[in-house]
Amino acid sequence: MDLGEGRFARASVELKVLPDTRRIRAYLRWSDGGKSPARYLGQVEHETRAANLAEGWKMAWEKGLLSEEPPAEGSWASSPSVRAVMRANRSKDTRPELRLRSLLHKQGLRYRVAARPLPTLRRTADLIFSRPKVAVFVDGCFWHGCPDHLRESHKNAEFWRSKIEGNRIRDVETDRLLREAGWTVVRIWEHEDADAAAARVISAVRGSPISHPESG
Repeated sequence: MDLGEGRFARASVELKVLPDTRRIRAYLRWSDGGKSPARYLGQVEHETRAANLAEGWKMAWEKGLLSEEPPAEGSWASSPSVRAVMRANRSKDTRPELRLRSLLHKQGLRYRVAARPLPTLRRTADLIFSRPKVAVFVDGCFWHGCPDHLRESHKNAEFWRSKIEGNRIRDVETDRLLREAGWTVVRIWEHEDADAAAARVISAVRGSPISHPESG
């Protein structure tokens, strides 16, 4: 963000949960001369931290609190707002993934994390069970275009639509290639109930029929 007089600072979005109401507020925080000022952005109501962070970044841009700067050479992100939201959405070890892994481990299942089901295919699954050939993907609502929780951005809208549609096409292709190679693919939205998601994975690994949710 522009601090004036040619000075710039890197900003971050911080989420705070009100203890009494459990409402979540988003704040923009930055460093300035050893201090850490904060600016209230607004209330966020998404079910996941990643989506709430993305909403916080959108609010900051819409309020004019952040400044544009030329993207780094070779960067495909069209603006700092794009890169900021990308950084806010973690690609691995997200809370839904960790919860799912914990439940599966308690059931005695062992797996590899963030690995390629097919060595020759540059696609990484969140969990793989090598012997039964089961690949599990925990899809973020933001990145993969969840039909229930995706909210289109008003800024750089065309970029986001293209990016998310590209991810959807890639997901379909990945599923097809894995199934053609004899793998069972289980896709889980990050907003799904963890116990239900774990049950689907266990059914796939142990050979029982899998029930797929309509939004999965």
